[in-house]
Amino acid sequence: AMSDDEQPTFETTDSGASQTYPQQAGEIRKGSYLMIKGHPCKCTEISTSKTGKHGHAKAHIVANDIFTGKKYEDLCPSSHNLDVPFVKRTEYQLLSADPETGEVSLLLENGSCKDDLNLPTFVQVGEPTDEDKKVVEDILKGVDDGKEVIVTVQAACGEEKIIQVKISDAK
Repeated sequence: AMSDDEQPTFETTDSGASQTYPQQAGEIRKGSYLMIKGHPCKCTEISTSKTGKHGHAKAHIVANDIFTGKKYEDLCPSSHNLDVPFVKRTEYQLLSADPETGEVSLLLENGSCKDDLNLPTFVQVGEPTDEDKKVVEDILKGVDDGKEVIVTVQAACGEEKIIQVKISDAK
């Protein structure tokens, strides 16, 4: 099993690059990422069971969608390969956030702006989680207070979402 540090990192600029890689179900651990029903999820519990003398061990996986927090379950032979999403986290400085429209503007390292993200409470599917609401509250407060706001954006499978925020005094 590979530790987190050894995971290959792939730049997502190449559109042909795969968004997932295979991993045996039996190697999934609590905290591992995996795809369930096409959703990138983080495993919250896993149990394996033997099914009898000649049966295969089965892995029962419970995981939450890393973007919506929705709970998914999967049951499969532990020798079975599952798709594991490449999850990338990037920190950006926040330039502006609009509480009305949800639009945010982030500063990229090359000095250009990234304007394709929204505050995490502006969700297309389902309801924002309490965590989302807290992140947005912190972002807006930081902006109002004139602080420097750094957000962490988590990306997987072509989706991106602001998942964390750090506030520091403006330089």
